[in-house]
Amino acid sequence: MLPLQEAGLVSGKPDPNDGRQTLMSLTPKCHRWLKEGRAARQDWLTRRIELKLSVHEQERLRAALGLLTKLVED
Repeated sequence: MLPLQEAGLVSGKPDPNDGRQTLMSLTPKCHRWLKEGRAARQDWLTRRIELKLSVHEQERLRAALGLLTKLVED
């Protein structure tokens, strides 16, 4: 058994088209873990921005994010 399977983060089932292979998928536990980690990182960044940047700097950052978004939009 793989370490990620042992941790309950992934599960596997035989490939219906090729029984020699295993189709792996993330478990609900893994999805929760990823979501919680993402939220923690986002909370950290939000707190840092509020603590370290002035209101004017925060406005400049917001404007820059708008420009960056334009670059990646199709």
